[in-house]
Amino acid sequence: MVAIEQKFDTAGRQEVPGCFALTFSDQRFFILAICAFFAVRLLAILWWPFTDSTEARYAEIARKMVETGDWITPQFDYGIPFWGKPPLHTWLSALGMKLFGVGAFGARVFIFTASLGVLSLLFSWVRRHRGPDQALVATTVLASSLMFFGASAFVMTDMVMLLGTTLSMIAFYNYMVDGPSRSTWGRWFFVGIAIGLLAKGPVALVITVIALAPWLAVTGRWRELRGFPWLSGMFIAAALTLPWYILAEIKTPGFLRYFLIGEHFQRFVVPGWQGDLYGSGHEQPKGLIWLYAGATFLPWSLFALPVLPRAAACIRKMTEGDRGWHSYLVLWAVAPLVLFTPAANILPAYALPGLPAAAALLVSLWSQVMGRPGWWARCATIVAIVFVGLAFLSVTILARYQPEAITHRSERALVTAAQSYDPDIQITYWGGRSFSAEFYTRGQVQFTERTAAFDRLQDNGTHDAVAIPASRASELAPFLGPRFGPAGRFGPRVLFVEDFGREKTQ
Repeated sequence: MVAIEQKFDTAGRQEVPGCFALTFSDQRFFILAICAFFAVRLLAILWWPFTDSTEARYAEIARKMVETGDWITPQFDYGIPFWGKPPLHTWLSALGMKLFGVGAFGARVFIFTASLGVLSLLFSWVRRHRGPDQALVATTVLASSLMFFGASAFVMTDMVMLLGTTLSMIAFYNYMVDGPSRSTWGRWFFVGIAIGLLAKGPVALVITVIALAPWLAVTGRWRELRGFPWLSGMFIAAALTLPWYILAEIKTPGFLRYFLIGEHFQRFVVPGWQGDLYGSGHEQPKGLIWLYAGATFLPWSLFALPVLPRAAACIRKMTEGDRGWHSYLVLWAVAPLVLFTPAANILPAYALPGLPAAAALLVSLWSQVMGRPGWWARCATIVAIVFVGLAFLSVTILARYQPEAITHRSERALVTAAQSYDPDIQITYWGGRSFSAEFYTRGQVQFTERTAAFDRLQDNGTHDAVAIPASRASELAPFLGPRFGPAGRFGPRVLFVEDFGREKTQ
């Protein structure tokens, strides 16, 4: 049974409306649930292969940073700068590989650390304003939501940016409601802005402003910003971000124009934007971000439906005891959705910055509307474990013990098979570029779409392998000559190895 308690300040006013107290068994259940998700994600860090194109691309960019020693300009290919994103996430992956070796764990470990930072920030913040038990449930909700769980150790920009936006939003709210430590929280707000600017760019600042500006207007608290540490805070943000932006433009002129105009304007307003130097635009119907948001918050978005009829009343509550809590969470949750509603070039991960607020909002509203979190929270968490945890665990086990079953978007199994014949084998791919093939061969892979390139593989003094799409294997195999034989099919490709008859290297 869950006991509901109301907390009061020294003046007798209700301070934490709707706060609830969990029984010991409930607390233990949620702690075990978080540990279970942690264990599954840790296995995936070690066993899950890099897949094309997003994660493999960023992992390969980080690997090139370690190999070349160039920590200023990330490289899309050797000598070709990557202007698409700032380097903070690349620095984290490169540092991990520098410390732990070039591999999946090194590339992912500090991204995973960033996700733990987000969970810690959410827990400490909700505990401060709504009590430890509500904080525990909210943290469980966020950790087990589909997008957060998947992105928590995924080599990409979004989780690191989420750390920055979460820190900024939490620090700003604490500044507005706390007394003695106001200036400190104000400066932490700018540290979060700096993290966002180095992780993904000005979009992090825009999302934060979209959430804060209407909240200040609705609550009428603009005057309280007079004491905000603007000068020291902006100095901190500038000191943390400007050196890299300046050095990047000096080292590769043209970066700022492409990054600020192309990546932050044309990418989102131009359908099927053709100016992308590193891929192609993802043309989607405008407004699709709202559907993406519901999908990224699964399975918890389904459990939000029962509180919707009462949600508006709770959000309008602006009493002294509420301190604008619900309105703050709502605006934080929808800020990225508002920003990307008119955008034609979007991905589901763009909804990620609002998920911490969505988790806290769901738990807070349910505690007020339903009043008894025990049974629903346990059932919902079990659903999340089955829906997210077990599904992810199953695929992770397959990746470890039957890699051929999930080779459609990763070249790890093919590269491993080729290298079993000769660790120094030279692999040539027919067709487009594969970042996972580049990563697993440490950049020692070639790509071609010309059969004339096969002639150079004959008697060149090296042991060669060729990966050909299965749909074209019968057509292209004759061009390889009799020295090559099929070594197996790996996802959509067939591997041909030179001197196939000789024994594998032990």
